[in-house]
Amino acid sequence: MNTPMRGGTAEDAGPSGKAAGRRVKERRFSPYMFIWTFSLLCVLAGGQALILGSYAKLPSFPPMFIAGMTGYWAIVAGTLSLITFLQIRKRLEPMRKFSEASKQVASGDFSVYLEPEHLPESPQWDSNDEMFEDFNAMVHELGSIETMKNDFVANVSHEIKTPLAIIQSYVQLLGKPDLSDEQRSRYAGAVTDASERLGQFVTNILKLSKLENQRIGLQIESCDLPRQLADAVLAFGDLFDSKGVELDVDMEDRALVRADPGVLEVVWSNILGNALKFTDPGGHVSLRQSSDDDIVSVEIRDDGCGMSAEELAHVFDKFYQGDTSHAARGNGLGMAMVRRAVELSGGTVTLSSVVDEGTVVLVRLPAAA
Repeated sequence: MNTPMRGGTAEDAGPSGKAAGRRVKERRFSPYMFIWTFSLLCVLAGGQALILGSYAKLPSFPPMFIAGMTGYWAIVAGTLSLITFLQIRKRLEPMRKFSEASKQVASGDFSVYLEPEHLPESPQWDSNDEMFEDFNAMVHELGSIETMKNDFVANVSHEIKTPLAIIQSYVQLLGKPDLSDEQRSRYAGAVTDASERLGQFVTNILKLSKLENQRIGLQIESCDLPRQLADAVLAFGDLFDSKGVELDVDMEDRALVRADPGVLEVVWSNILGNALKFTDPGGHVSLRQSSDDDIVSVEIRDDGCGMSAEELAHVFDKFYQGDTSHAARGNGLGMAMVRRAVELSGGTVTLSSVVDEGTVVLVRLPAAA
């Protein structure tokens, strides 16, 4: 149903109020319309009389005849003007509703709904109904964007506030004069960890923003995927060794894909980082790369804690962290960046997982010619 429109005086509304005042005047019967219609009809009637007089050779018209014809044409002009006015008003009414609803949306109200006068399958479905439907779809999308923006701001605020609170607390503790060297070192380490977490979060926000807004400027080239994967594995090698997680790699000697190498680096660093984070010491992570004529596939499998069906449904959402026991070093942006980076590379990413059994991430990229 239609959402009630908020009222207001023309003085309160400023320029828009003046426009509203003009719309109120347009609803009245316009005397100018009647005058112009009557004048036009009189001219046409005069022309008709001249033609009739030239053929019928009539004497001058009696005054009563002229008065009667004038009244007749006045009635005809008034009737035509009224019909025209009603038609114009009927056609302008949807525009008035559209204007009022647009004002509400402009003021931040995204609950507005304009109900079309006819059903889509009805023969009476017209351009106004189509306009209302498009408007409702636009408002729905704007409302979704507004909700996403509010959630994004809330999540960013929370992620920034937490490490800042840690830094503030430990800095105050470091100001105490009677601290032992062990305490001072521990507090300084906590400040360093929180600072690194905050810096990594800001870096990920910038990376995600760049990926989501990337339309042009990609450095597309033939990229040797096994070589890039080998570089990523070497970068994580010491971390896997220090945690005691075995990393098994099986790759081809060469497989080319058409992509931006810098964008693909985001994919492998985040997937390998998650596999390491969610796999307990003594666990196992495998990386398998294969290809056919059209597709180059990379499968990264771990036997870590896994995810439930609910967590799996939200794994690509920004800021989502299902297993909070492993979230101390994360901010829920990694898989969102992975999906966007793979999409920019023209590929697909799928994820399957079972609780307490592990997770499998499969990335498929188009092979270079």
